[in-house]
Amino acid sequence: MEYIMQKLLTSFTKVLAITAVSVLIVSCGGKEKNKTVQDSAEALVEKEASPAEEAWISLFDGSSTDGWRGFNSEKLPENWIIEDGSLKSLGTGGDIGGDIVYGAREFDNFELRFEWKISEGGNSGVFYHVLEGEKYEAPYENAPEYQVLDDIGFPEPLKDWQMVGADYAMHPADPEKKVVKPAGEWNTSRIIFTPQKVEHWLNGNKIVEFEPWTEEWYANRNSGKWEDYPDYGLAKSGLIAIQDHGSFIWYKNIKIKPL
Repeated sequence: MEYIMQKLLTSFTKVLAITAVSVLIVSCGGKEKNKTVQDSAEALVEKEASPAEEAWISLFDGSSTDGWRGFNSEKLPENWIIEDGSLKSLGTGGDIGGDIVYGAREFDNFELRFEWKISEGGNSGVFYHVLEGEKYEAPYENAPEYQVLDDIGFPEPLKDWQMVGADYAMHPADPEKKVVKPAGEWNTSRIIFTPQKVEHWLNGNKIVEFEPWTEEWYANRNSGKWEDYPDYGLAKSGLIAIQDHGSFIWYKNIKIKPL
């Protein structure tokens, strides 16, 4: 409700501002000049009226690891390097250790976009609303995960909630809408998070949609993998993280837009 009211208030403020500028222009005279001034005024109001929808923020531009560091660490671990404009994991991590966070800023509601490719049989993931602290050994203990995996070449049988694009161990990806490229080829992904709806996209298709923190969500959370992790999924904001789960993985064009 607070999110909707903020949107309505922003729109109402914009209308009032444009109306006020238009009245001032009419009183000044000069038809052609007035139109130019009004167009400029509307553009200015549009720019000033949209702080809640900030511009895209680059988290990784292919040339710098600024902002990135190890989970619960002050520096970037050696298992992450820049290679050919991508952020590459050397595959030395595991269930615990090797994961990195974008530590420069926390995010609550957002749209996150990224491209990735993975080695044959590889496993990784992208987390959001990540919390750090001594009580946590890895991001997955408290943060939702967009699963990144080589579905095609993975060496072991997989459950649907373990497969690429899933909200890991919570909401499987729709197999009829999912198009995943084989190991070594680039995929494009999106995560959209608001308190009203969460969406996972893969290669242009929406493959997951759910509403967080509902009775159904809590029932799902408390009856499966996360029943032994009391903080899982509860945070309303936090860091973005990427997992090194013991395989080569490449990420590029990582960017986020607060909503």
